[in-house]
Amino acid sequence: MSEGAATPAGINHLVLRVRDLEESHEFWTNLMGFRQVGEWESTPEMTMNMRFYSGADENGEAHHHDVGLMEVKNLPQGKELDAATGLSHVAVGYPTREAWLQQVKHLSDSGVKYRRVDHGMTHSVYLQDPNGHSVEVLYDLPREVWGDDVAGALNHFEVRPSDELVDSVDYKSDFS
Repeated sequence: MSEGAATPAGINHLVLRVRDLEESHEFWTNLMGFRQVGEWESTPEMTMNMRFYSGADENGEAHHHDVGLMEVKNLPQGKELDAATGLSHVAVGYPTREAWLQQVKHLSDSGVKYRRVDHGMTHSVYLQDPNGHSVEVLYDLPREVWGDDVAGALNHFEVRPSDELVDSVDYKSDFS
């Protein structure tokens, strides 16, 4: 039986679909002050142009990413906001691995369908809210797992079985 929903730590990051990656890069770096920390390296299975950006905390430490930009080609021009641009997904972070596992179990026990993915800096499940918005439920792996190789961690993408609720803590960084 589920213990109920776990309390999240807050919003971890967001990913926006954009028409022009260079134009959006200029906005998020030069106007908003974020710095680029990584770029998606396309694979035959997943071809896309993406860049990742981070701010800094009070100690000057960068998060793995706060904003992701995903370029969507050949969108119609002339609208302020197009249905194909805008939010790709919002990521809700949980403060501990245990809270994340509790939340994933709660979602599973509630019949929510999701896709389980391990990234280099997070373990995640992806699902949709009732309006079709994509939500990533995650917890951050310890910094020593991905170290200073944000780009390597951002490019790690491993689909896991959805019914696999036991999360591996045998971290083997291939990013540093």
